[in-house]
Amino acid sequence: MNQSLSTVKEEIKKVIRGKDDILDTVLCTLLAGGHILLEDIPGVGKTTLAVALSRSLGMSYKRMQFTPDVLPSDILGFSMYDNKSGDFSFRKGAIFTNLFLADEINRTSPKTQSALLEVMEERRVSVDGTTYDLEPPFFVIATQNPVGASGTQKLPDSQLDRFFVRLSLGYPDHQSATEILKGHSMEQIDLVNPILSVADLRLLQQKASEVFANDDICDYIVSITEATRQTDMLSQGISPRGSLAILKMAKARACFEDRDFVTPGDIHKVLYSVCNHRMILSTKAKASGFDAADIIEQILDSVPVPKFS
Repeated sequence: MNQSLSTVKEEIKKVIRGKDDILDTVLCTLLAGGHILLEDIPGVGKTTLAVALSRSLGMSYKRMQFTPDVLPSDILGFSMYDNKSGDFSFRKGAIFTNLFLADEINRTSPKTQSALLEVMEERRVSVDGTTYDLEPPFFVIATQNPVGASGTQKLPDSQLDRFFVRLSLGYPDHQSATEILKGHSMEQIDLVNPILSVADLRLLQQKASEVFANDDICDYIVSITEATRQTDMLSQGISPRGSLAILKMAKARACFEDRDFVTPGDIHKVLYSVCNHRMILSTKAKASGFDAADIIEQILDSVPVPKFS
């Protein structure tokens, strides 16, 4: 594992216990420059994760609780008339930060959801005809309650596709839950020290983007995504945007493991987190009791793995 990222992970583990695989995926997503959707019940550590991540990587951080009355201007900012200058001045919204936590994104209006997701895609804000670029690196961690929970608005599939990965922290195991009670919690967030700077993170992102993926690897990714569109277990498979996300995440995984080339194993490790929210199960799959993980496993079994030396 990359030594500096390993140290970052150890810092975050001071307050997030028993979630090594999740932390690996989160760090890889940041290397790939993607956004993260956390679907979980309240109280499992989503905010703690975001704060610890920002502290360990030296990033600025802002959090917004999404409620039905949150407006796009609350996120983006607005123009205000200045009596002294006789002109309008722009007041920046909460989105102007390195790491933005959009808490319970599925409790706000579709209009506000769309405003946030547009900024995630463009990485710039347009207000009253003027465009303002966001300072890189820029990441969004959005949380949502499970679909069907009281007061929720389901994110459209086209908007879900803007997130690189969808993850679930889940409940901690028994030992980790005991350690939380003994002090490993949000109250201990001051124990998390900055390990990298924003400049260091940008260099690592550049390094990840330069990881080599040969023609066989690219062909393997395309074959997997084509298989998702051909199976009768899915009514919607992986789009070309999803294919690109798989490649970027596989490169980030290789960089995370201190390699400068992608292997099929890197693809296997990132595939579920990248694809689980991009696939729509067919009626046949639901009737058979299958979930996204089952379908991905079937597809990986059906697509020949390229020889790799």
